[in-house]
Amino acid sequence: MCSEPACTSLRSASHGGPGIELPEYRTPNSGRIMPPDTQANDLWHWQVQVTLSDAAVIKDTIANVKSYPVSNAVIDLPKDTLDYSSAFMIRDPDGHAMLLTKP
Repeated sequence: MCSEPACTSLRSASHGGPGIELPEYRTPNSGRIMPPDTQANDLWHWQVQVTLSDAAVIKDTIANVKSYPVSNAVIDLPKDTLDYSSAFMIRDPDGHAMLLTKP
């Protein structure tokens, strides 16, 4: 067993068997907050695309959790234009953009 104050793992006294690691994840303190007026065509914009079976139902569900809509409504698109037929975008509480799409 580790007796050091900064120890992040535990092992048996013989050090011959499996051990347990105790990682401590910390929030990075570097970087900048995304400007609130960020648009999808800004160079620093980044989004995660999630494909859902029914975008309208998911949008209603997300309305009940802490998220910030970017789109006012589910947008229907011509299927031959993109790989999805409808989409909408939200931001999570940390400001990350998520594009939710329906095939």
